[in-house]
Amino acid sequence: MKLEIDGIRYDVDMVGEGYPLVLLHGFTGNSATWLPFCKQWTTHSSLIMIDIIGHGRTDAPVESERYQMDRVVNDISLILQQLNIDKADFLGYSMGGRLALSFAAKYPDKIRKLVLESASPGLKTETERDERRQRDEKLATSIIDKGIENFVDNWEGIPLFQSQKNLPQQVQNQIREQRLMNSVTGLANSLIGMGTGAQKSWWEYLDHVSCDVLLITGELDEKFCKIANEMLGRLKNSKMMVVEGCGHAIHVEQAGKFGTIVSEFVQST
Repeated sequence: MKLEIDGIRYDVDMVGEGYPLVLLHGFTGNSATWLPFCKQWTTHSSLIMIDIIGHGRTDAPVESERYQMDRVVNDISLILQQLNIDKADFLGYSMGGRLALSFAAKYPDKIRKLVLESASPGLKTETERDERRQRDEKLATSIIDKGIENFVDNWEGIPLFQSQKNLPQQVQNQIREQRLMNSVTGLANSLIGMGTGAQKSWWEYLDHVSCDVLLITGELDEKFCKIANEMLGRLKNSKMMVVEGCGHAIHVEQAGKFGTIVSEFVQST
């Protein structure tokens, strides 16, 4: 379905019955990320799969300011309001994880359980954020100048996704096709507006997060395992799961284990 949210047409898919579970994909992804889990998760949850601004079938406005994290967090709140949902569980992967955590920080009363897959609270210092903003802006310019296919070729080769080279070729092709479906404008502005460098740091806020939190990381993703382990020490009601034999995208590399982990967590009391 299409929902008009503050001038942006969001594409939102809903399926299943039960307690609402909002699903937020990563950078270059879309709501199709979660389709392999629908059969399992709809047995206990009502899935709300959102194409984040600039991705999938949601609008990709030319103004980068419209992609700022605070504004997108407000968009998610308004989506829930239009759907008459007062409170929900959230699952976010990577960029979607940062969005989900930002939502939990701003609207703590609207979230029951939070699943963060390979996610970060942001960079701790302004110096780190400034350096990252410069890199993100440079990458955004490259996307605009050289096109989406050139970007995806390079994106697939970064160390973060090296473990995906072990996936069946058909799966790799599906991931590539999903990435290529995005627009140049949407990806470039997502980097500028809600990239890691542009995002506010939530590190000092973590001890105020009161909902149950599950941190999921892949064993081979040493950077995000370290981040999650530090987050674990600051979050009051949290636990961490490290999935063996996979990297950043656990939901792709170990889909069966990932689906079960999420199901057990959202159904736990």
